[in-house]
Amino acid sequence: MVDLFGQGDFDVRLDWGPVGARAAQADVSVVVDVLSFSTAVTVAVERGMRVFPFRWKGEEAETFAADNQAVLAVGRLESTKSGSVPAPSLSPASLLTCAPIPRLVLPSPNGSTIADALRATGSTVAIGCLRNAGAVAEWLVPALEARRSVAVVAAGERWSEDDSLRPALEDHLGSGAILSKLVALGYGDRLSPEAWSAVDLFDAGVEQLSARLHNCVGGRELTSKGFSADVDVASDIDASSVVPVLVDGAFDVGAVRPPAEVGVTELGGGATDEARTRTTRMTGEAKL
Repeated sequence: MVDLFGQGDFDVRLDWGPVGARAAQADVSVVVDVLSFSTAVTVAVERGMRVFPFRWKGEEAETFAADNQAVLAVGRLESTKSGSVPAPSLSPASLLTCAPIPRLVLPSPNGSTIADALRATGSTVAIGCLRNAGAVAEWLVPALEARRSVAVVAAGERWSEDDSLRPALEDHLGSGAILSKLVALGYGDRLSPEAWSAVDLFDAGVEQLSARLHNCVGGRELTSKGFSADVDVASDIDASSVVPVLVDGAFDVGAVRPPAEVGVTELGGGATDEARTRTTRMTGEAKL
């Protein structure tokens, strides 16, 4: 019997948080944490950095960074303290302008935690956000043509009172953006109702996307702390053609390729000419 809670009757699924990510049991998983892990990783990889996710900061993160000969990102507020040593942080705006770091450890209680949980399942893990929504959808085409399952995982936030999941509008919109692009590419019949609902949400608000990000709880929280520029960077839809993929414990631009090694020649007779054309274009872009 197909797992009902994992949306197993559908090739393209949407779920929330670490538990939902594991429940989906997908061959390929896209982690969406718009404010700000996914956006920060996308920006860093755009600039040639190799990003190691880690569950959260502290002494363990410092040891992990040292073991991987990497620089540990600091918290947003820490990076703005007077007299602090300039260092990259979880702020996407700062990552756009800081000196590139070859190897960066980026702690996060949401996106990083989900990526780590998915790595243990054997799923191919990619990063998605509004900035690279179209690129992610194109990148998923070979997997879907090969009849592989895909889960878009909205990270959400955590309630401080009991650490339970708090669904976040920005992640629902980011997930909807990727899924809407898949619908435009002709894969709407493969989506679960949960995935379709995210498409509907995104399509209904796309004209007010920036305003909705700035005015939602996550956007207002960042703005109140002086990080409105991070919301601007996060809402810049399709600004990036990079799809960070987790390989050997790190997200890397060199890993941009059709998911799970599904290449053009592996699509078989069932693939359409249009899909082969899309795949060839993606493979060429990955070599740039």
